[in-house]
Amino acid sequence: MEPGAWNWTPIAVAAGIALVVAVAGGVLTTIGPWYQSLRRPSWKPPDWAFGPIWTTIFTLAAVSAVIAWNADARPERRSALLAAYAVNAVLNIAWSAIFFRMRRPDWALAEVVLLWLSILALIVVTLRVSVLAAVLLLPYLAWVGIAAVLNRAIVRLNGPFGAG
Repeated sequence: MEPGAWNWTPIAVAAGIALVVAVAGGVLTTIGPWYQSLRRPSWKPPDWAFGPIWTTIFTLAAVSAVIAWNADARPERRSALLAAYAVNAVLNIAWSAIFFRMRRPDWALAEVVLLWLSILALIVVTLRVSVLAAVLLLPYLAWVGIAAVLNRAIVRLNGPFGAG
């Protein structure tokens, strides 16, 4: 490749994966009668805010992935990056499935801790190759932290789950 030429493959892959994770999570998130019947804390963000927030987070995560990928071509660095993103993607999708489809906010509360830790792992892996890539993941970490507190509040206000 010529110096200064763009390699679009990492950009396309990162954008594609972010889109797949976002769509999968969105499809699994059903704001139907069951969810509407849950008691939620007064401080919960409005439902309309979740789409723009997640779009921003997925965009920043994709940009972070491309920056980290391009920052260090060593196979062991790239393998660690791919593994961290793969685990995070699975956990991100799983939370929506557990909370909304299985209707188990209690199990989702345990899972969101793993999701938050996977974001922390992403930050550590990207920090090894790019401070900017790591910083771009901080809103994701913060938002999932807020989501975990919201999940806990929903469990406390509505539990127990799984009966009937």
